[in-house]
Amino acid sequence: MAAQANSSPTAGEKPFLTDIETIRRRAREHIEQGAVTAGYSADRETVIKLLNEALATEIVCVLRYKYHYYMASGIHAKSVAAEFLEHAGEEQEHADRIAERITQLDGTPNFSPEGLLSRSHSEYVEGRDLIEMIKEDLVAERIAIDSYREIIQYLGNDDPTTRRMLEEILAVEEEHAEDLGTMLENLGRKGQPA
Repeated sequence: MAAQANSSPTAGEKPFLTDIETIRRRAREHIEQGAVTAGYSADRETVIKLLNEALATEIVCVLRYKYHYYMASGIHAKSVAAEFLEHAGEEQEHADRIAERITQLDGTPNFSPEGLLSRSHSEYVEGRDLIEMIKEDLVAERIAIDSYREIIQYLGNDDPTTRRMLEEILAVEEEHAEDLGTMLENLGRKGQPA
């Protein structure tokens, strides 16, 4: 004899609040909205706006890191340039993830170069030498870290998928900042201008 599921919760268990028939009915309603179901409680338009700002931030970071990769010069340039290139690739991955999430929320990712800097939280500062380049990248990472923390706090439990994605991106941005801080410290010890 097959065991039957107990529909009533036992002591200490939290009951499942929505019956399966209601979930099935709601899934068929507004099917054109894709992943955005009635259970999505965030302000979708605000989330899309914030994600487009994050997308612009990541694109600006890719461009700045690429510029620094190609313009790095000096005795320590090879290892630092390799780090710039690695960071550029990771920032591009972040941009791709963010753009994909925007489309999942039935939004349009804004890749337009027009207004890119005004949408971005970070700035595009080239820097004149290796130390300035590292410093500008570190400043940009610190801006991204604070921006993502605020967006994550804003989302709370209203959009856990976007929150988790941004938490994962935030962890990488923190690694970038740590890498850049270590590079600055190491170059300062080697007699580079600081």
